[in-house]
Amino acid sequence: MGSVYRARDMHFSNAIKLVAVKEMINQTRDPALRQTMLANFEREANILVSLNHPSIPKIFDFFEVNERYYLVQEYIDGKDLEKYLNDVKGQIPETQVIGWAIEMCDVLNFLHSHKPEPIIFRDVKPSNIMVNRNDHIILIDFGIAKVFKVGQKGTMIGTEGYAPPEQYRGEANPTVDIYALGATLHHLLTKKDPRLEAPFTFSERPIRQINSSVSTELESVINTSLAYNGKDRYPTASAMKEALMAVAGRKGMPSFTGHMAVQQAVLAPESDVKPLWTFKCEDEVRATPMVDGGMVYVGVYDNNMYALDATSGDFRWKFPTDGGIVSQPVIVDGKLIFGSEDRNVYAINARSGKEVWKVDTGGPIRSSGRVAEGHIFIGSDDGCLYAVNLSSNKVSWRVETQDAIRSTPFITEDFIYFGSESGELTCCDFRGAVKFRFLAKRAITSSPLITNGRIFFGSVDMTFYGLDAKTGWTIWRFRMGKGSVSSPCTVDNLLFFGSADGNIYCLDSGNGREMWRYKTDHQVSGSPVVYRDNLICGSADGILYCLEFRSGRLRWKFSTRGPITGTPIVYNDVIYFGSVDHTLYALPV
Repeated sequence: MGSVYRARDMHFSNAIKLVAVKEMINQTRDPALRQTMLANFEREANILVSLNHPSIPKIFDFFEVNERYYLVQEYIDGKDLEKYLNDVKGQIPETQVIGWAIEMCDVLNFLHSHKPEPIIFRDVKPSNIMVNRNDHIILIDFGIAKVFKVGQKGTMIGTEGYAPPEQYRGEANPTVDIYALGATLHHLLTKKDPRLEAPFTFSERPIRQINSSVSTELESVINTSLAYNGKDRYPTASAMKEALMAVAGRKGMPSFTGHMAVQQAVLAPESDVKPLWTFKCEDEVRATPMVDGGMVYVGVYDNNMYALDATSGDFRWKFPTDGGIVSQPVIVDGKLIFGSEDRNVYAINARSGKEVWKVDTGGPIRSSGRVAEGHIFIGSDDGCLYAVNLSSNKVSWRVETQDAIRSTPFITEDFIYFGSESGELTCCDFRGAVKFRFLAKRAITSSPLITNGRIFFGSVDMTFYGLDAKTGWTIWRFRMGKGSVSSPCTVDNLLFFGSADGNIYCLDSGNGREMWRYKTDHQVSGSPVVYRDNLICGSADGILYCLEFRSGRLRWKFSTRGPITGTPIVYNDVIYFGSVDHTLYALPV
């Protein structure tokens, strides 16, 4: 019926973006069959475009040329499990199969829970499951997947040997996918192809009689999924996953839920972590603290910049302004520099707290400054990015945008990048000459991150962006449930950020694929940090979360009495962060 090609998307001349182009050649002369083939192909496109899951390829385009139909999808660098079976010598380790099975349960649960109606894949088998280079599974070929309606029957469709009895009768419900997954696992562990055997005869080929290294517990889970009657199987993919997780625990495998799983806060109890110290302020602490020279500095909505002893939390001094302070300070030559909502950029002596100079801007300052080339670059609500000369204490130049700049600039060797509330992502040089502007649909409060020639940032338009840093061209987009003002951080090609939809996300920075997400109880407007193998991030639910950064597994959480909106800072194994409950906290990692 067609072919699949590896192709390069030529819209990106300065970046190599590979895609898979699926081609359907509709040469049949039977009009009814032609229409059915086209309908199936279009259905695959319509299903895929509505799905956002790390184990499902993204779709980029669908078009027709000379009666040949094309689907442009995300390119998966790997091999399907059928080829894996043919290539591998000996038996596949049980722990490897369990890991794949847990990931398959996650993606099937995602499909079966799809709104407004569940999606039944109907063709789970090794050739439709790919393993990428990170050893994670990707479900491919949605050509016969269907939207499930209770009581609805259809044409018998599927693959003999993997399809359960009811599928031969034209019935489709979530348990047909559970049966096919069980058949796939049986094939992986025994290397006995069910297509070459009489249907529904798995009980005649017990797994442990063929592969004695498989545990009785895993064999039992697979046998349950292969029950002849659907009501005797696991009722849901999540129930099968729980059984597999129990086997994994008994096998001594890490307590993981698959790289794409949506983690829940109930997975771990409230932490026993106790603060090293706390400091009570007179108003909300929404700013990000800064640690230097044994001191911790933090701005507060009581209009003061505080200096505390980083070890004990003892008060050293405070500097008053005429507005709230949400700007993170920087230190240059012994001077603490920050902005205030009273419109001024201040430089004060870091030891004494005495004012050295100040520069007035045209609006409140909620951006944090960054230093380079003898200047501090900082945004203002008057819509301008200011370059303040640190020798003359005067404004050297400013770049105008259409609205307030609350994003903190990111500086490379040649350029400055920053967002604005008008949705502009601006790139300028160190003389203030604009190189390009990228326009999102709504505000960019998120501070951009530049790494490996790419710009990463979130927008209130519900999209997280990956752009080419030289041109501003879009490389990928990731859709969230709500907008994001959280600034990203990255390690090992993983990208982390929060969203107003309540999730902390982890994406593959190369292609924007979701690796995992962790659900909190409120919006995540603060920004995460990575320290060693920990991801630390606060939420408006008042909890500071510590996750294992590769899996998203909760390690501990610490509750405050108010939303956490700033970014935690980790220094010498101590986490410093503020809360709207008027308190600055110091916790051990």
